Amino acid sequence: MEISNHNLRKIIHVDMDAFFASVEQRDNPDYRGKPIAVGGLGQRGVVAAASYEARKYGVYSAMSSKIARKKCPFLIFVHPRFEAYKQVSDHIRQIFLEYTDLVEPLSLDEAYLDVTSHKKGKPSATLIAKEIKDRIYQETSLTASAGISINKFLAKTASDYRKPNGIFLIKPEDAEAFVENLPIEKFYGVGKVTAKKMNQLGIFNGFDLKKFSEYDLIRHFGKTGSYYYHIARAIDNRKVEPFRAQKSVGAENTFESDLYEKEDLLFELKAIANDLIERIIKAQAFGRTLTIKVKFNDFKQITRSKTFSEEIETMEQLWDGTCEIFNSVDLKDQKVRLLGLSVSGLGSIEKVGEPLQLTFDF
Repeated sequence: MEISNHNLRKIIHVDMDAFFASVEQRDNPDYRGKPIAVGGLGQRGVVAAASYEARKYGVYSAMSSKIARKKCPFLIFVHPRFEAYKQVSDHIRQIFLEYTDLVEPLSLDEAYLDVTSHKKGKPSATLIAKEIKDRIYQETSLTASAGISINKFLAKTASDYRKPNGIFLIKPEDAEAFVENLPIEKFYGVGKVTAKKMNQLGIFNGFDLKKFSEYDLIRHFGKTGSYYYHIARAIDNRKVEPFRAQKSVGAENTFESDLYEKEDLLFELKAIANDLIERIIKAQAFGRTLTIKVKFNDFKQITRSKTFSEEIETMEQLWDGTCEIFNSVDLKDQKVRLLGLSVSGLGSIEKVGEPLQLTFDF
């Protein structure tokens, strides 16, 4: 389906580089050039952010602090200062708003900008992205990476392409070819479990994904299959929404083999909780209601929730709540194929639209 040029958009995705860790290194000269992890050191501690020096040793966000310490014995742990991160984030957002009112924050450290029509009168979205990056560095001493393209999916993919402190443009005329060559693990919205399932179906890149009909992808992956069908064709008509409603943040895992031993289920729940706490911290989605989802091998599903007196902000709170709820669930010796956790906060993948004609001056 061809769309006339006036319907095309210029989208920038700006992503701060190792944001929490970079703020700490900026504010404390002793941390500069050293491997640091923002997070807790306790038995249930988790890494909220890792500096690039720490990443060289295999330390990443959502990793347990215990494992991180093993990977890098001289890793410096820093207690999070969320108020400081929010203050910097607000400053950066004000820079964005000088260029366009269409700013959609995804978390404290990343946002989409629609600069199809903007406030500066510059002819190129790439020049705007470069100027924004320069402004951020001049005013905060922090670096950001930026991706530019015709839609949100491509812009987000591009921002990750030359991290850190990178800028990358996916031109309209190059979009489909770029996606065809993109490894499936690099697709936004395709997690490790889904990537493994796609590999089993012979899908290793966008070209392979493009061979599947929308019907077949929905059959294999549920309603998200429609999202995969469209992005394989570089199609994503989601708008940049400054006032996007945020409802919940969650994480889940579908297992290769059904599980029924309580010990195995708790082990998987711990991994899911580690993933969730990273998302909670990154999105600042500190809710009080925790929900466990259990899907059995006959596809029947149950959910159990509890609302706590305090917002869930740490791994210890999340895991204590998870165990409390899980211990009240009667599994009736049924085999489990999926477990999920969620906390009130933000939303999920939105519906994508029809294709765009790939011609535009970027």
